Amino acid sequence: MNSHPKSMTRVLIVESRAELGEIWQRHLERQGMKVARARGQEEAIAHLSENDVDIIILDLVIEEGAALAVSDYANYRRPQTRVIFVTNTSFFSDGSIFAHCANARAFVQSHTPPEDLAAMVEYYGAEIQA
Repeated sequence: MNSHPKSMTRVLIVESRAELGEIWQRHLERQGMKVARARGQEEAIAHLSENDVDIIILDLVIEEGAALAVSDYANYRRPQTRVIFVTNTSFFSDGSIFAHCANARAFVQSHTPPEDLAAMVEYYGAEIQA
């Protein structure tokens, strides 16, 4: 169980589109969260191997590597970490992502407003700290 204050929720954004990752990062940092970004699987796994992370915002379709490999690694290496999947495709639109990824907590469209995404991060971050 983590004992860090709520304002220090640690987030990793895995998003190939830099401009979208930056928007999310700025919004989460304004909410008092500690945010790191990775553009693909290799960077994400490198970060997870060295850092505790509470929440991963993970684009289902990343340019380098596989999102499910990142989720699986996080589930193994950092089992407390929650994953919010984002996508602009119809993959897993039937909700089956939750059967494939034990650490999945939400599945939303990439165009979800940043403030809604921040609210989800805050909610699932509080779940970890409870």
